[in-house]
Amino acid sequence: MSQKIYVGNLGYSVSNDALSEKFSQFGTVSSARVVLDRDTNRSKGFGFVEMSSSSEAADAIQGLNGTEFEGRQMNVSEAKPVAPRENTRRY
Repeated sequence: MSQKIYVGNLGYSVSNDALSEKFSQFGTVSSARVVLDRDTNRSKGFGFVEMSSSSEAADAIQGLNGTEFEGRQMNVSEAKPVAPRENTRRY
């Protein structure tokens, strides 16, 4: 079963491919996505990587958390499930 990993404090120049390549040293990367700002299309400085197994994900978290990548020290942890949003829009 695959496991999703949160990757924070990414440099703004990090691409999806670069992120995937960095994590591939720990196993098979199912997907890697840097989150972009929808208005500017610029990186928000974080992303998500999905590894093919939970043991590979654990190895990647342990091996990469706190390490430097493209000039910044990454924060790597298990991704938490998205909390449901309340409709706060007022008309």
